[in-house]
Amino acid sequence: MPAACLLSLALAAPVLAGEGHDHGDAPAAPSANGPQRLPDGSVFLPKPAQRQLGVRTLLTEARELPRAFELNGKVVMDPNAGGKVQPLNAGRIEPGPRGLPAAGQAVRQGEVLAYVRSSAAPIERSNQAAQVAELRAAKALADKRLARLQELADTVPRKDIEVADSEARSLAERIAALGSGLAMREALVAPVTGVIASAQVVAGQVVDARELVFEIVDPARLHIEALAFDPALAADIGRATLAVGAQRVPLSFVGAARSLREQALPLTFRAQGPALQSLAVGQPVRVFVEGRERVPGIAVPVTALMKNPSNQAIVWVKTAPERFEPRTVTTEPLDGVTVAVTSGLKAGDRVATQGASLINQVR
Repeated sequence: MPAACLLSLALAAPVLAGEGHDHGDAPAAPSANGPQRLPDGSVFLPKPAQRQLGVRTLLTEARELPRAFELNGKVVMDPNAGGKVQPLNAGRIEPGPRGLPAAGQAVRQGEVLAYVRSSAAPIERSNQAAQVAELRAAKALADKRLARLQELADTVPRKDIEVADSEARSLAERIAALGSGLAMREALVAPVTGVIASAQVVAGQVVDARELVFEIVDPARLHIEALAFDPALAADIGRATLAVGAQRVPLSFVGAARSLREQALPLTFRAQGPALQSLAVGQPVRVFVEGRERVPGIAVPVTALMKNPSNQAIVWVKTAPERFEPRTVTTEPLDGVTVAVTSGLKAGDRVATQGASLINQVR
């Protein structure tokens, strides 16, 4: 009996694997009901995961789409709704009635932004002061002569009195002109109504003549300048758009230049709308110009385009309620917010437009 008890205790003891054969605290195997990449490259995505990731799909439709061209451009100010403030003379900056304006501050046309106190050379100031002293002495003599002639008005011809009076007034005006030149202060006024796009000075700063001090723009009225390397494109411009984030801003074609810049033809477009508030002068943008030619394709949002490990453009197509399949596609630009898929899709496919980047990350 004691031998039987010892045998049962030995069997009840835990059995340990040899060194190098134990599995440690391995994590549990993933659930087969969670999002996962299948062997054929498709993704299994349950309905709860789709709602959690915010996946949205779009039913595609084939139609004739205009062939568009993407041009590099930049934001420039409207010459009728923007301007630059530059002094005519060199001098020292002094604040205006409301102080020096800061970038982004709204100003009105004709408002005094700052003053420029003229800074003449010492020799020029001394010469002007000497001329003023000479003119004052001459005016004093002219006033005395005029007073004597007026006392003898009954015996002196009238024309002599008028000449003396004209000479005295002329000397007074010359003294006033030279005196104002000694302490001249030029007012810098806003040429248009808008906001300060850039402020280049501080109080007390010395500026040269024609130096840019302030730049004013109307953020609701801007121009877009794009460069076309094919001059024939200027004669075949249809609708033009500008993509600002997820918003599409329509552009109206103003005209094309008649001289090349950097071997390209500058095209000017006018843009208006609240979406322009997020743009700044000089900011690079992409302009999409539609031509007259049309191509068959399917319009899908830009957010639906992803990249596969081979760096090819793909979209995720919903082939079953919980299954998404990658499709390699070729695209052409359309309007910056959507693209034209020319191959890889067929009408009736349901393409993931929101949450496509999260589907692309499922492994």
